[in-house]
Amino acid sequence: MDYGGCELLVPCGKDKYISKNELLLHLKTYNIYYEGQNLQLRHREEEGELIVEGLLNISWGLRRPIRLQMQDDNQRIRPPPSSSSWHSGCNLGAHGSVLKPSTLPDIQVTDAEPTLSTEPLGSGTGSKPGPEEAPQLMRTRSDVGVRHRGSCRTPSEQRRLRRHRFSINGHFYNHKTSVFTPAYGSVTNVRINSTMTTPQVLKLLLNKFKIENSAEEFALYIVHTSGEKQKLRASDYPLIARILQGPCEQVSKVFLMEKDQVEEVTYDVAQYIKFEMPVLRSFIQKLEEEEDREVKKLMRKYSILRLMIEQRLEEISEGPTAM
Repeated sequence: MDYGGCELLVPCGKDKYISKNELLLHLKTYNIYYEGQNLQLRHREEEGELIVEGLLNISWGLRRPIRLQMQDDNQRIRPPPSSSSWHSGCNLGAHGSVLKPSTLPDIQVTDAEPTLSTEPLGSGTGSKPGPEEAPQLMRTRSDVGVRHRGSCRTPSEQRRLRRHRFSINGHFYNHKTSVFTPAYGSVTNVRINSTMTTPQVLKLLLNKFKIENSAEEFALYIVHTSGEKQKLRASDYPLIARILQGPCEQVSKVFLMEKDQVEEVTYDVAQYIKFEMPVLRSFIQKLEEEEDREVKKLMRKYSILRLMIEQRLEEISEGPTAM
């Protein structure tokens, strides 16, 4: 793969640019990190424009429940045991292609009653799951209405319905469990390219899982292990932002969060977030002491200058009298 090229500028946000060569160097590092995995990115040029494309991992960090669109009737179905993680429920089409909104993934299911979680709503927003632990999806009853249809279907109709159901962590639409909170930190991915802005990526993700909530309710954040949170603006390009942050998700991740529930945290503030209160108070005390010393130093300096000026003025005023 050729990572060379002429020195051109690639937009990465409003009034923000990066040189093509620098971006390609970041891309090379990114692909080396994910060598042999489907998270490697490809690039090409179209009419002189550099386009990078591939899968972007997005972690879910919602505090409020989401609602799935009603795409089927109240048929009793349950996914096979293998569909127990977000990754299994978030597969793309063949060869990683994006499934169109009108075409839903082919998923094998069994005729069994779906199991409801007895945990309270929103309890999935607790601690992050471990690296080997498949995050469980918290669900609750919904007040969405369902129009009942005839239960008699031909075998071909039943097969067609099963093929055209979607799943989030094994969660198929059911009027009893259509509202739930995804487990905090659970991961899905979408295939995007470097020309797609933040709103476009949000809409693609919500359409992929047929989520009824508006994309206006959410935002994408770069969340660092240090506690720093950087909101991606509407004019930013999430895939380029991910490349520039580096490939390691132990350092930073892209999170989907509610726009009105999360505040940005700057790098300077993030340095102190994880300290205990006694330590923070000691920092404040030291800063106050340093401030007092600087104030006293300035007061002495200007007091001396004032005395010097006053003495000089007295000399000038006494000069003609002495003559």
